[in-house]
Amino acid sequence: MVDLTNPIFTDADKAREHLEAQRWPEGPYCPHCGNIDQARIRSMKGKAHRPGLYNCRECRKQFSVTVGTVFERTKVPLNKWLMATYLLSASKKGMSAHQLHRTLGVTYKTAWFMFHRIREAMRVDTANAEPMGGKSKVVEADETYQGKTKSTRKISVDGRVKYQNKGRGPANKRPVIALVERGGKARSFHVPYATRPVVEKIVAENIAKESRLHTDESHLYSKSGVPGLVAKHETVRHSADEYVRGDVYSNSVEGYFSIFKRGMKGVYQHCSEKHLHRYLAEFDFRFSNRTALGVNDTDRANEALKGITGKRLTYRRTSEALL
Repeated sequence: MVDLTNPIFTDADKAREHLEAQRWPEGPYCPHCGNIDQARIRSMKGKAHRPGLYNCRECRKQFSVTVGTVFERTKVPLNKWLMATYLLSASKKGMSAHQLHRTLGVTYKTAWFMFHRIREAMRVDTANAEPMGGKSKVVEADETYQGKTKSTRKISVDGRVKYQNKGRGPANKRPVIALVERGGKARSFHVPYATRPVVEKIVAENIAKESRLHTDESHLYSKSGVPGLVAKHETVRHSADEYVRGDVYSNSVEGYFSIFKRGMKGVYQHCSEKHLHRYLAEFDFRFSNRTALGVNDTDRANEALKGITGKRLTYRRTSEALL
């Protein structure tokens, strides 16, 4: 449970100090020129300047802890930002913007935009991240379909591309491919089409070649180039009621999908396709920093705060799909 009496949730100055400790554990640095020399950075304390303002003597520019982050130029007090970050990080299946706007006393549009900014902070740059798995480690992969698309999609049926104009099949839903390292982190991807080349690319870019890969009997994996991208590819036949064979199973990734679908259906309910990747980043983050890995709610919120740097969202970029 969140401690509402914690000063970082009630006092903007305490919240700023906490954010500085998370972003600058070794002292402030200039986000404009990258100067890290503490002797060349001066705090602008005094009646003429707002609290938390610094001046860089290298580039002669002023900055605060929010400059160069998803919180930049915000008019919402930092203590409310920290409360929103904690609530989204601690809620296993997510938290609606309507609930946040009632809790913090901000407008619905403000709450909606705040959550999208926090999801951006939670997002992992998979292009530069370490590959999942490794020697003697298992990565599970699976695909699912969420929501409805506004246009006809092509899907892979036994490895062949097929078009479908109507009905309730996967062609009318949004494909999501997820990778879960057993006992570790998760990465999920919203893709236009779930086809063999798409799956091969995701596996090649995100899984270490020394890993073991566990999937179901889908031809997206077994009849593609995926087996050659890992040390060993093993499958379970769900169609034959086989779900576990020794240590071969895909229950971890299916458990991830279970949490994701319950959150999307029971909490968020309506999600524009253009924002689906941000919701996936949110569920990835909480799963990768779950209690089973020794991460509590406070640690998870602080980890999210460490990801605010170098990311920026404007309301114009995100508001087109506001419902």
